[in-house]
Amino acid sequence: MWTEAYIAWNLLREGRTQTALMLVGIMVGAAVVVFISALITGLQANIVDRTLGTQPHIRLLPPEEFNRVLLPLATPPAIALVLEDGRPQRLRSIENWQALLPVLDRWPGVIAVSPVASGPALAVRGSANRSVSIIGADAERLQAVLRLAEHMVDGVFQLRPGDVLIGRELADDLGLRSGDRMRLDTAGERAVVMTVAGIFELGVRELDSRLMYLDLDEARSLLDLPGGVTSLEITIEDVYAADRLALQLGALTGQRAESWMEKNAQLLNALRSQDLSSAMIRGFVSLSVVFGIASALAVSVVQRTREIGILRAMGLSRGRILRVFLIQGALLGLVGGGLGAAFGSLLVLAFDVLGPRLFVIGFDPWLIPAAMALAGVAGLAAAAWPASRAARLDPAVAIRHV
Repeated sequence: MWTEAYIAWNLLREGRTQTALMLVGIMVGAAVVVFISALITGLQANIVDRTLGTQPHIRLLPPEEFNRVLLPLATPPAIALVLEDGRPQRLRSIENWQALLPVLDRWPGVIAVSPVASGPALAVRGSANRSVSIIGADAERLQAVLRLAEHMVDGVFQLRPGDVLIGRELADDLGLRSGDRMRLDTAGERAVVMTVAGIFELGVRELDSRLMYLDLDEARSLLDLPGGVTSLEITIEDVYAADRLALQLGALTGQRAESWMEKNAQLLNALRSQDLSSAMIRGFVSLSVVFGIASALAVSVVQRTREIGILRAMGLSRGRILRVFLIQGALLGLVGGGLGAAFGSLLVLAFDVLGPRLFVIGFDPWLIPAAMALAGVAGLAAAAWPASRAARLDPAVAIRHV
């Protein structure tokens, strides 16, 4: 094997210009693969993080109420024509939620659970009023699920009795700052005066203009849900397993389970489309690298036909000639892949530092060995046909080649 490697290295060194051009082509291809992979991965992570920063991964809700229609007593084949109106869904509490909470806390894959009491209300300050959605929760459990404290732009994150956290858009509409007071009215003709403890900004206008967080017991009182909660909001370890885990938890608890994947089906389709486009780009770039190496090595075989014939006449077997050109392809792929991975890493760094800074790509160190391995395999595949052609050369014919 050392002899084949030595011959392969000398053949590459003799054709410096050709070797340099092949290395540049492989380097550019590997750099594109590394940069596109890092860009798509970073973009997807940023989109998912922004989406899940404003909602739980799984939400358990009370089952929907429905009408039960009595069948006619007549013997079959009777046909009943029923005009049925859908049943209005009133605000209800999850039954026996206190017993479910410790079970969910210990469930494999679940990170945190937050019981929530939510419903509609009217925020009033002076002559201004806005329709809002109040959400009552325990501050510690809420932070474990939504990380709301990271989005505070004014005041402090706290949910004590009498305190409320509001969105920035709502604060601007009502002219509120932290420490100001406002009134909350609910449909049950209940009203309470609250102090704005803090203002948050989730980055979604609809949420920042409607959501209000307050103490769980205070929300229960306003919504007439003594001791009850309207949902259990859950954060899990693997966000892409939310659908599967939602089915399990729904069957376990008997509640209606909604996952973020179900509510964001269009987003998931977009992410899958990005994965497909990234795979297609990597595939076409790899094919271009393979054809580039194959064409260059095919020309090299033609140019060195006489030398190959002399090596065969000196006793080098067909298998060893085959290995010479396979080693050439592997060396070109590994060296070009390594240079390309380094160049792609610099492109990622430049994008993070000099780019639009809408999000940070980040860099997975495993991309470098992966790019080198991909380029090495591509080099071997590209060298297969020229190598087999060189190995099949007849020594007597090859030596007479001019």
